[in-house]
Amino acid sequence: MIWRVLLTLLGHYRRHPGQLAMLLLGLWVASALWSSVQAVNATAKDSYARANALFSSDVDQLTRRDGAPLTRDDYLTLRRAGWPVSPLIEGSLQIGEQRLTVIGMDIFSLPANNALGSNAGASFTAFFTPPWQTQLAPETLSAMGISTDTAQDARPVTASGKTLPPLALRPDLPPNTLVMDIAAAAQLLDSGSELSQLVTSPNALASPPEGYRLTRAAAIASPGQLTDSFHLNLMALALLSLVVGLFIVQAALGLAMEQRMATLRTLRALGVPALTLVSAIALELLLLGLLGAGLGLISGLWLASQLLPDVATTLTSLYQADVSRRLALPWHYWLGSLGVTLGGLLLAGSSMLWRAARLDILALGQSQAWRQGYQRQLKRMLQGAMVSAVLAAGILGWIKSQPTGEGLLASFMLVAMLLLFSALALPPLLNILLQGLQRYLHHRPLAHWAVADVQLQLPRLSLAMMALLIALATNLGVSSMVGGFRLTFLEWLDQRLAAPLYVNAAPSTLSPMLEWLDAQPEVTSTLPTAQGSSQLMPGSSNAQAEQREIALFGIAPVPTLTDQWPLIETIKGSTQAWSAFSTGQSVFINEQLAVAAQLTPGDSVMLESQDGPVTVSIAAIYPDYGNPRGQLLMPIQTLLEDFSGELASLGLVLDNTVDPTTFRQALTERFDLSEEALINQQEVKELATRIFERTFTITRALNVLTLGVAALALLATLLAQARERQRQVAPLWAMGVSRRKLALLPLYQLGGLALLTAVAAIPLGIAITWVLVAIINVAAFGWRLPLIMFPWSIVATLATAVAVALLAAALPAIKLWRTSPRAILNEGST
Repeated sequence: MIWRVLLTLLGHYRRHPGQLAMLLLGLWVASALWSSVQAVNATAKDSYARANALFSSDVDQLTRRDGAPLTRDDYLTLRRAGWPVSPLIEGSLQIGEQRLTVIGMDIFSLPANNALGSNAGASFTAFFTPPWQTQLAPETLSAMGISTDTAQDARPVTASGKTLPPLALRPDLPPNTLVMDIAAAAQLLDSGSELSQLVTSPNALASPPEGYRLTRAAAIASPGQLTDSFHLNLMALALLSLVVGLFIVQAALGLAMEQRMATLRTLRALGVPALTLVSAIALELLLLGLLGAGLGLISGLWLASQLLPDVATTLTSLYQADVSRRLALPWHYWLGSLGVTLGGLLLAGSSMLWRAARLDILALGQSQAWRQGYQRQLKRMLQGAMVSAVLAAGILGWIKSQPTGEGLLASFMLVAMLLLFSALALPPLLNILLQGLQRYLHHRPLAHWAVADVQLQLPRLSLAMMALLIALATNLGVSSMVGGFRLTFLEWLDQRLAAPLYVNAAPSTLSPMLEWLDAQPEVTSTLPTAQGSSQLMPGSSNAQAEQREIALFGIAPVPTLTDQWPLIETIKGSTQAWSAFSTGQSVFINEQLAVAAQLTPGDSVMLESQDGPVTVSIAAIYPDYGNPRGQLLMPIQTLLEDFSGELASLGLVLDNTVDPTTFRQALTERFDLSEEALINQQEVKELATRIFERTFTITRALNVLTLGVAALALLATLLAQARERQRQVAPLWAMGVSRRKLALLPLYQLGGLALLTAVAAIPLGIAITWVLVAIINVAAFGWRLPLIMFPWSIVATLATAVAVALLAAALPAIKLWRTSPRAILNEGST
């Protein structure tokens, strides 16, 4: 019996194909947006898992306490003394336009459980004997422009003219990485006797050898840990898109259920049990869900392939995490995407199943049954909105009680509660406003009828308006955050890049260059920078208890820098902070370290130097956008002398009478520099801006798609009730209202309703922006953004809402315009 009932129910869509199309479209779009982001995240996580095999987080590491680079002699000395360490050489090289990471290892001394050594396979001998072997992932081969068929005979040549060892494919390696024997890597990178790392199995050493520092595996952040917050943000946007897409489904299912009341009544009267009827409806949902989810998965994979290059660029730029440009999807991706879509469909159709099971035969026969109960539904919505507001206030209070930077998941729950409150409060608010407008327009019959008609449509339009509210508020919030970040970021670049020309070279080159530049009259000033690292010791005041490694950055405190360097927080002002910094009495920390270790100006920190622990006070906190690590700023001389830092770059300010091109050429020839070593300030800004724009491409794409989904929800509602609308306007035409006015009337109605929704979305968007910049961004990335609202964003939100509504109402209006007077009268008489 259930199959005959199912066929009877499906027959409704044969008479109303537009409803079927909108239902499938909602499922399709919702599933596509969700599955595309999940595909991007799954591919990234696969790359992280493969990257962990390259000693990122599953091994302990040794470094010299004096800060000197590790050498082959260090390794030999330790091995002969019985220490179980393994050497590692890491570097990068250019092949064509592709920049690749080279890893050289000693396969015999690797930890026994390390994936690199255990997966060497049948090519074990070829790997460590000349001419050696280059192991790489298939996607790295494609990036180099080499096909799999010709890989065995290919011998790529680097930019320096050296030839790689023979290639061998190894799928478990991360992208853009070449793995080879340490001897081959040393020749290829010209590293001489220097080593990048000495590694050992986790907990194999109870204490480090004398003169060395031991970093445990647990203290080494893996790419997946660094990027967790980035992927959580993507997932939140995708989930929001899924919810908005399900509004289309809810609207289409609700209308289909209402129009099938007579059919359901007949089936019950013929003896179909309520359980059978509900089971048939559930089976109908399952079939439609499978079809819509399948279409969404196919579209989602295409969308993911378009978004993945920008995401990979973002992760490489922010976190130095190489992500494959080709999708790599595990088996649970397919089940997860299908399950989320079907679960969302079941949630959207649950009210329909409940009403079909609970209503008796007579109630099922009343075509206006749901509309009559809408006033009670508005009361329940208002009660739900108040509960959501209370929960939002409680979550906000809990977040405020936590240390700064904590509560990322709770922050997303806060946004969810704000959205839920606004969505539930919108229909009651619109109902009150429409009632007020009716009283105001009682002397204008046509306008009064139009407002009353909108209020009559509100039960059907409310879901579409909720979707529009959420899409508009999210769009306003994210666009304001991105716009504020862009403005702040570009201003920060202008302040930090004080010199018009920068030189990046090896420390051995920069040292003599600095002495030579100081003697040149055409050089107004030099701005050297240095870098290093140290351990933040548990004795630091107000710091979290665990020991952590931090980056050290050194600058020369000259007016060219200090006059522009931005500071977020100081004790007694910027001037006194720089004065204390210049004398070496105090240091600055970046916002990331301040958030992570709960430090403020006036606190002191204990650092490990080459002469033992030293305590320094913090004079200021400075912004450091895009840096995932905690960083401490100190005078360059202190860093070089006490912490064994190395020169990292030189900024040059030239006299206005000097030709920059001629000077660059002279500098290049004297110190044998490559063209890439000299970087113009404007080039740095342009590169950073390009990276920034690509970073937020996926965010903008998801915002636009979410707004498109809201427009589709509105269009689906209007098309589904288009025939009934003709019946309602037929009496107006019979009373003398022209077809032109009848066609324009829905545009005014829906445009006005959308404008009211957009006005409600503005305070919600501002609240979301504040949560994003003040809570989520701090918890996710460790730094705060200023709250900047752009008037043009608010105007664009209002204009977008009206435009979306007019576009959605245009098709039904055109259809009504083309309908003949006779057809209008016929509709009114049926």
